[in-house]
Amino acid sequence: MKLNRIDHVAIICSDYQKSKEFYVNLLGLEIIQEIHRLERRSCKLDLSLNGLYQIELFSFPDPPSRLTNPEARGLRHLAFQVDDLDKAVEELKRKGVATEAIRVDTSRNKRCFFFQDPDGLPIEFCEA
Repeated sequence: MKLNRIDHVAIICSDYQKSKEFYVNLLGLEIIQEIHRLERRSCKLDLSLNGLYQIELFSFPDPPSRLTNPEARGLRHLAFQVDDLDKAVEELKRKGVATEAIRVDTSRNKRCFFFQDPDGLPIEFCEA
C-alpha cells in the first residue's frame, strides 16, 4: 500500500457559525462548499488551505464532549506552518485570541506556539 498524502481533516464543532467565523475569517481558510443537511440537522463546510489541504467542518445536534488537552487520547492538535511566527502571534492577539508563549520544538529546533479554536481544539503554528 502506498499513501500519497492526507486528503482532509474533519472537525465537529459545537457552534457552527462561531467555528466558521474562526476558520474562515480569523485563520483565512477558503470556502470550497457549504452543505446544509436538513435531514440530519447538520451542516458541512469544506475549507481549503492554498488549494492543497482540506478541512471539513461539521455540525451535529448535541455532539458529545471530548477532552482537549494535547496529551489526551485522540487528535493531539492541528498544526499550520507560517512564515512569520511573531507576526502570527501579534495578529491573533489583535483579533482577541489568547496564545501560549512561543517555545522551541527541540526535536526539530523550530519555534512554535499553541492556541485553541472555539471548541478548545489545540492548534499549533510553527515556523517554516
